[in-house]
Amino acid sequence: MSNIIEELFYGNLEPQEVNSELTPKLKKKLSNLVEKEEQLTARLDGEDKELFQNYVSAYIEFSTTSNSDSFISGFRFGARFAYDTFVK
Repeated sequence: MSNIIEELFYGNLEPQEVNSELTPKLKKKLSNLVEKEEQLTARLDGEDKELFQNYVSAYIEFSTTSNSDSFISGFRFGARFAYDTFVK
């Protein structure tokens, strides 16, 4: 069995693919979100529609960065936990 760090280095491990399937609960919430976005977009026109689309894009950028920060924090916490468990 290969070392996990070596597997990651050689591209044999994709952390994003480990759990890429949404749970039924998340699928329902995503469906609701998409439905509301479509309803709101249909009601808007001109500058209001463009402003809303810019808002959605800005929110996606924020959410992506926030999720990345959370992942990194969780990974670091797990590493500290493992270190304390096996080294100390």
